[in-house]
Amino acid sequence: MKGAALVAIAASIGNLLQGWDNATIAGAVVYIKKELNLETTVEGLVVAMSLIGATLITTCSGPISDWLGRRPMLIMSSVFYFVSGLVMLWSPNVYVLLVARLLDGFGVGLAVTLVPVYISETAPADIRGLLNTLPQFTGSAGMFLAYCMIFGMSLMTSPSWRFMLGILSIPSLIYFALAVLYLPESPRWLVSKGRMLEAKQVLQMLRGREDVSGEMALLVEGLAIGGETSIEEYIIGPAGEFEDDQDPTTKKDQIKLYGPEEGLSWLAKPVTGQSSLGLVSRQGTMVNQSVPLMDPLVTLFGSVHEKFPETTGSMRSTLFPNFGSMFSTAEPHIQNEQWDEESLQREGEGYASEAGGADSDDNLHSPLISRQTTSLEKDMVPAPSHGSILSMRRGSSIMQGNSGEGVGAMGIGGGWQLAWKWSEREGEDGKKEGGFKRIYLHQEGVPGSRRGSLVSLTGGDVHAEGEFIQAAALVSQPALYSKELIDQHPVGPAMVHPSETASKAPIWAALRDPGVKRALIVGIGIQMLQQFSGINGVMYYTPQILEEAGVEVLLSDLGIGTESASFLISAFTTLLMLPSIAIAMRLMDVSGRRTLLLTTLPVLILSLVVLVLANVLNMGTVPHAVISTICVVLYFCCFVMGYGPIPNILCSEIFPTRVRGLCIAICALVYWICDIIVTYTLPVMLTSIGLAGIFGIYAIVCVISWIFVFLKVPETKGMPLEVITEFFSVGARQAAVDKNE
Repeated sequence: MKGAALVAIAASIGNLLQGWDNATIAGAVVYIKKELNLETTVEGLVVAMSLIGATLITTCSGPISDWLGRRPMLIMSSVFYFVSGLVMLWSPNVYVLLVARLLDGFGVGLAVTLVPVYISETAPADIRGLLNTLPQFTGSAGMFLAYCMIFGMSLMTSPSWRFMLGILSIPSLIYFALAVLYLPESPRWLVSKGRMLEAKQVLQMLRGREDVSGEMALLVEGLAIGGETSIEEYIIGPAGEFEDDQDPTTKKDQIKLYGPEEGLSWLAKPVTGQSSLGLVSRQGTMVNQSVPLMDPLVTLFGSVHEKFPETTGSMRSTLFPNFGSMFSTAEPHIQNEQWDEESLQREGEGYASEAGGADSDDNLHSPLISRQTTSLEKDMVPAPSHGSILSMRRGSSIMQGNSGEGVGAMGIGGGWQLAWKWSEREGEDGKKEGGFKRIYLHQEGVPGSRRGSLVSLTGGDVHAEGEFIQAAALVSQPALYSKELIDQHPVGPAMVHPSETASKAPIWAALRDPGVKRALIVGIGIQMLQQFSGINGVMYYTPQILEEAGVEVLLSDLGIGTESASFLISAFTTLLMLPSIAIAMRLMDVSGRRTLLLTTLPVLILSLVVLVLANVLNMGTVPHAVISTICVVLYFCCFVMGYGPIPNILCSEIFPTRVRGLCIAICALVYWICDIIVTYTLPVMLTSIGLAGIFGIYAIVCVISWIFVFLKVPETKGMPLEVITEFFSVGARQAAVDKNE
């Protein structure tokens, strides 16, 4: 995944510039105030203008990024950074400086809002958390480097604040060059616009392999919003495993599943009560029952991450190898056609009907649909051509792609697989039931053997010949399924081309979807609580804490002035964050987001409570300084491990592709508004209730945050973005059912 990692690093430079800007203005404002004789109000406005700019740009950045793409917005961010740096370098007066700070805020707002989205949409599911923690790391690294620069300049006879601020243009120029020359467009955004060929090429670059058809299929399915999703349970085996069963009832219940590989299919038998995911969807878990207020979403997601015995050795190498590439045993098949916007030029020819019975390369123009002739096809009635509508054949392998690319070539991440089923049959009233369905499969439990009973799960070593797996399935209609085609009676599952749906996104109406609304509650709630959890107050108080600890006195004895000592102390504080963030990067995809939050928030609470006691009790100057210093360092380290990066990571994961930019903008707008509120109320609160009161309020907010995370925030580690949004849809429906009951 070298390509995805390098792209994430390049994109994270935008956050490095944000951290750099935050530190430089904190240092430069000391000299700006002296030179321009600024009043306190104007001084605060110079600092806050960047926040105002970020808030303003955030209101429109999401919809515009859904319209123009993620990459143009990152390029625009680098341009804002560069221009603002030049204007700040020139600034003849405070008014020009304020305009420059506003432009700088535009760059900050775009970077903070869209870099996590961009990384989430380009990163593999298994390392998405790690790569999405990079913005936090680069932001802190930018602050550290900027404080070091300011400390060095503060030792000069007459430090230039214009140079401090204007030097931002140099790294922003590097960011601009990388964004233009190296960063690709998000493959998910390209698919949402029907630009399939470009999306495939970007994925091949990001994944470092030719075969990306499985992930392409996943990206297409991610275009759906809402829909009726059900949770089913299957026992799955190779296509020939159940065929010798002569029981008519058993055969009637069998379902044939098709995967993204040419010629590969399986037989599945529906079961009940074998899957923890299915169990949770019906009645919840013991945790859910003992905590009535817990969102069903949390238990649904949690059931996926439950550990099962690793006794799947031989099965993994025969039926579903490593279950991260269960389709990798198929023979390679090369498809020359590309299903992208260019094929629309051949409309009427490219999507020709199958009336002639020919199987030529001109029948379908899609790398996602293979055309394996089967006996079923010979009995099918030819369908009329539907222009740019794609009619696929029943009995064919769907979403085909090359094999042999190694583990994960066809898997979609986190042990999930993408498959389809054609289950149309006549009901008792003569009407057809079932139809074409998309399935997200997830292996659960241990392998079993059909020797004795089809659903017996022995958990022991069995021979490959008789193996099957137990799987939970999220079943819904495909994203490109067109309900308007039903009356036209197409042969097989008719679907529209992705470009046909491009004009429908972004849509404000999608915000009314229950799954999207539930995701917005999680995103807005965690962003709001993060800002009120005390990070700004603790950062504001840190220099005073370290000064009381005697650090500044020690530095003054070494000949370092008060201002220079303050900058050095700030540099030291940000340096402490870097190893903590590095640990968080390692744990983000191992322990998970939810676990990190539930673990680090109690430490934040403890640190704040001790700070309250230290300011209330009279324990002497030295003990007070030592205890306060330890608490501040502990608070910073734990914050950047959990509550710092995770809200942005979660918000970039939980929304559907078509409205991701719009929803992220809403969450980011809440973030910036809360940031402004906290920044401007802090001095007032210091005067009215003092430090002990402030830290007490922050501690209460952290307690509320822990409760909110425990009850409402699900674990998303290792899960494909499309599966996460599907879970929110299922969970919202489950919550509605529980409420009605």
